[in-house]
Amino acid sequence: MTRPPIVPSSTGVSARMSRQARRDTDPEMAVRRLLYAAGLRYRLQRRVPGMARRTIDIAFPGLRIAVFMDGCFWHGCPQHATSPKANASWWREKLDKNIARDIETTKHLEDAGWVVLRFWEHETPAQVANRIAEEIDRARAGRRPHPRTLGR
Repeated sequence: MTRPPIVPSSTGVSARMSRQARRDTDPEMAVRRLLYAAGLRYRLQRRVPGMARRTIDIAFPGLRIAVFMDGCFWHGCPQHATSPKANASWWREKLDKNIARDIETTKHLEDAGWVVLRFWEHETPAQVANRIAEEIDRARAGRRPHPRTLGR
């Protein structure tokens, strides 16, 4: 039995949420500036190999390092996530699917030999950039740990 689609409670809310930035967010841009200033070159919005419609925010393909800058609301930050009261069941389902997709993407990349670094939007850009640089140094030196999610 198929369920009828759950629809947003308001066309205004739906329109506003659809305009939310998916890329080039302020936290992501701040981290990218620091990485570039440190001489680190990366690729943006790189497709996840073998997964349609999924992209890596900041990728170092030669080193197989994938960086994701996750928004607290959209990805379920344990410190800052909120649950809208209007149309709560629709939002809970939507946000739970986002979290499940993140887990699936991370596992897929790790199984393919990538190191996955996930950071929350509230983490300081300097700390994020330093953690990424450390992982790049480790990979370049051949001291890569077993593939696992790092960062959080």
